[in-house]
Amino acid sequence: MNKKINNTYKELKTFLILWSTQSFSQLGSSMTAFALTLWLYEKTGSALQTALLSICSYAPYVIMSIFAGALSDRWNKKRTMLACDTAAALCTVLIFTLLRGNLLMPWHLYLLNGVNGLMNTVQQPASDVAMTLIIPKKHYQRTSGLRSFSQSVITILNPVLATALFTLLGMNAVIAVDLGSFVIAFLALLFLIDVPQTNGSRTEKRESLFAAAGKGLAFLRENGLILVLILFLAGVNLVASAFDAVLPAYVLSVPVGGEMVLGLVTSAAGIATLIGSVVVTGMKRPKNRIRIIYITMLISLSFENFLLAFTRVPALWCLGQLMGWLPVPIMNANMDVILRTTIPVELQGRVYSCRNTLQFFTIPVGFFLGGYLVDKVCEPLMEKAVPGGILNRLFGAGKGSGAAMVLFLLGILGVVICLVFGRILKKYRYEETL
Repeated sequence: MNKKINNTYKELKTFLILWSTQSFSQLGSSMTAFALTLWLYEKTGSALQTALLSICSYAPYVIMSIFAGALSDRWNKKRTMLACDTAAALCTVLIFTLLRGNLLMPWHLYLLNGVNGLMNTVQQPASDVAMTLIIPKKHYQRTSGLRSFSQSVITILNPVLATALFTLLGMNAVIAVDLGSFVIAFLALLFLIDVPQTNGSRTEKRESLFAAAGKGLAFLRENGLILVLILFLAGVNLVASAFDAVLPAYVLSVPVGGEMVLGLVTSAAGIATLIGSVVVTGMKRPKNRIRIIYITMLISLSFENFLLAFTRVPALWCLGQLMGWLPVPIMNANMDVILRTTIPVELQGRVYSCRNTLQFFTIPVGFFLGGYLVDKVCEPLMEKAVPGGILNRLFGAGKGSGAAMVLFLLGILGVVICLVFGRILKKYRYEETL
């Protein structure tokens, strides 16, 4: 038993160093993002303006991803990751400088989030391919579970730590932690990680950028299962991102909510993904990965939205987050295995980038949709609702009731998306070889 554990550790040593240090850096970045959300909502009181933070992050990511993969496939993966991390850290330093000078304004955050989104556009495909290159194939599901585990820990800790630091010591303390975690991750990647080059790197340098990017699209056209799964998750992301835009406006507005409650509700999602990550790490290979992807998302998008929409009890909001996020690591692990075992490694950067454009273009749309529906449609509608009428009985009264209505509508939309794509996905088969 000990010999098996030692062999597994040796096989995954490089991954474990990269995974742990990058996860620590992501925790720092997530704390800054959460604290900036609190800062901006305090300044504006607008769900739409707060949602613009995420819109500005994802817009360049979606627009440029299709070309970023082609660049990632021809560039050195390690150098790409180091350069992108450095640029993102410089943006954080600029925010810190503006904040110290009492000059920080919302448009600064939108602009810098756009730059961060552009850096992430190039870094993510490089990071995805780097993981494929340093992880033995037999450990794909296990390492996917570990990555979900770290994401869930980040989701648990970042709102609690960010809220505590933001409340007690201010935004400066949050940013200081972020920059410290960046330094650790940067040094570990620079000195301790060796990422092999792919076989196609030299060949891709002779291709035009458009021709190289076109190969990713061509692969998706020829592989219907991958394309349908990506489009299905695009629909899931539309609902999930709209939910993320609505949640702060909902929890911060109602009398039983507030900053600490928002931190607890957000942490509940992290606890759920932590449990799901542990489950999927030790899970046996399932017989039908496609069915698991579809069923987990149906559960996730329905229970969470409906439970939050119809209750005013923070404990039930946390329960809704638990039910909504517990299936996500299971879905992610199965999707990850399908992608890594189906897409040739020399094409993964380009295909992942095309995936990013198609699967994530709905995220900025969802953030805008959620913020717009709260500020411009449902809150004004609930202000005009007949006191004691059916709308008040369903969604409550006062500020936050419109956000509750939006959550209900998102639950309906999520169920419809899952039912439609569930029928389409039944036509496809996936056979896994290890």
